[in-house]
Parts: sequence; C-alpha cells; structure tokens
Amino acid sequence: MNPETSKSLPTVVLPVHDAHDCLVNCLASLDTCSRDARVLVVDDASTDPRVAPLIGEWCARSADRECIRLGANVGFVGAANLGAECAGGDIVLLNSDTVVTPGWLEALARCLASDPKIASATPWTNNGEIVSLPQFCQPNPVPQNPPAIAAAIARAGTPCYPELPTAVGFCMAVSRRAIERIGLFDATTFGRGYGEENDFSLRAAAAGFRNVLCDDAYVVHVGGQSFGAVGLAPGEATMRRLLGKHPGYLDMITAWIAADPLAGRRREVVAALG
Repeated sequence: MNPETSKSLPTVVLPVHDAHDCLVNCLASLDTCSRDARVLVVDDASTDPRVAPLIGEWCARSADRECIRLGANVGFVGAANLGAECAGGDIVLLNSDTVVTPGWLEALARCLASDPKIASATPWTNNGEIVSLPQFCQPNPVPQNPPAIAAAIARAGTPCYPELPTAVGFCMAVSRRAIERIGLFDATTFGRGYGEENDFSLRAAAAGFRNVLCDDAYVVHVGGQSFGAVGLAPGEATMRRLLGKHPGYLDMITAWIAADPLAGRRREVVAALG
C-alpha cells in the first residue's frame, strides 16, 4: 500500500445495519477496487449475527480499515455523522447495498479537488434517480459487468462535472470545506434517513457551494436493502420533513427533471456503453 495514495483519497464512511448479503458484495468490491482507501465501517447495532464477524474479519486485513460498533441503533444519519466526524478530511458516504468499480474513488477525489466550491459529488449508477443510467429517473437492473460499464464511462469524453440540484445518497462524496461551513447532516429531522442528502445539498447551495455529477465514475446500487429493517424508506413523511425546511424543493426538482440538463451528457455515456 502506498501511504501517500491513501492520504490523497477521501475516507469512505460505510454505515451498516444488517443486509448481510449486500454487505458481502460491497466489501468484496472495496477489496478489489479500493485497497488503498481508508474505510470507516459504522455498524449501527446490526441484529444479524453474521454481520459483526464479517466486518471484523474484513477490517482486520488492513490497518486503514476501522469498525465502529454502536450499542444502540441511532439511524442512518446518526451513523453517517459519527463516521464523518471520525474521518476528518473529505469523505465518501457509501451505502452498503452498493458495488464500487475500478477508479471510482480516484474519480470522486479528482472531482472534489477540481473546484473549492464543490460540496458534493455523486457518480452515475443504475439505480439513483436523477443520476441513473441508461434510463433517467428509473431503477435500471443491476448490470452483469459493472467494471466494463465503468471503463466505458471513463472513456466517454472529458468529465465536465455538471451541476445537480441535489446529491443522491447511495454514494456521495462530501468536501470537508462544506462540512466545516454548513455542518453535518440533520439527524434531528432525518434521523432514520432519506432526505438528509437533499437538505445538505440545499444548505450547501445556499452557502454558495455546488452539487455536481462526477460524470466519469460509476457505482452500482441495488436499492431497498441498506437499513431496510429499521424502516428506512422514502415516502410522504420524508417529503413533509424536507418541504418543512425547504418549501420550494419539490417545484425546483420537478422543473429540473422536466428540463433534463444531463440529457446530452447521458447520451454520450450511453453511446459509449454500446
């Protein structure tokens, strides 16, 4: 391992609650694609007895891996905030129902470093609403060969880091500059999760930061697995909480989706996929 490489990359913060089978795949992909990364796994009081030994064995294989085990469930946002506080520096908040691909973390690091005004960067994915490929705002199936898709995306022209109205929480790189300016995620309002990344993004934008698409990175998202057992799911209550803080959010995101400013870049990427 190259210590300088590890220092130059964001710390991966991985909140975990059960979802053992997805976690196996996520950790295996980090083994393959991000051996030089610092990873903080925050086990939010998992009840599946297979999870703790899996994390323990995985973390024991590298000095750059650490597990924080919580005695009581605090929810996704609390677990994410704890990991972010322990990390210092830039972070990538990663759901455990993801599979990373070669070059993903380096691409996100380049994106954050490209502009001090970037607060968050989100990669392309199969299942990530406004950053979904190949179908926009649809849950596309998990691809059979994620590394091949990542390689095609990396070849699909020079990244331009287009603006997003909000980060998407399955995988979001967050700059320490933004955290220091606007604080962490709002655990009081969004403790169980969903909506916290939108709120963070809007607060960042109000403070003069940008939320962007890292358009040369790709991360698979299974969806509906991470923290599912503790009721983490989007719905009307989530939207009420979000609109309580940001009344114009729904109109803004509806207009952005209708305009689809990523259409041209998405066509380039889809064409590269063949």
